[in-house]
Amino acid sequence: MKSSSRTRSAGRIRRHTRVRKRVSGISSRPRLSVFRSNKFIYAQLIDDESGTTLAAASDRGLADGSKTDRAVTVGNNLAAAARSKGITSVVFDRGGYRFAGRVKALAEGARSSGLEF
Repeated sequence: MKSSSRTRSAGRIRRHTRVRKRVSGISSRPRLSVFRSNKFIYAQLIDDESGTTLAAASDRGLADGSKTDRAVTVGNNLAAAARSKGITSVVFDRGGYRFAGRVKALAEGARSSGLEF
């Protein structure tokens, strides 16, 4: 049996806490936080000063396309929600995941829809 400190999810949490020491969002420039599960991908814009979620998007309702295509759509939807609230610039928090695949696709979708980071 493996020790719980050496599991894949524990490693991701350790990486995420390392990143979170440096990355923080404020109301004028919130943190774009990404969570990736095996089936879905979620993204939130978080104001860490007040501890509130300003906008959120996920691919739970989307059924068409590959997971990577749906991640691009989530990025586009989150950017549209951010624009409606007057947010143009964010700090990207990859959540301990590699900046590749679905995480990168979400970031590119958000950038193509007008978010700057």
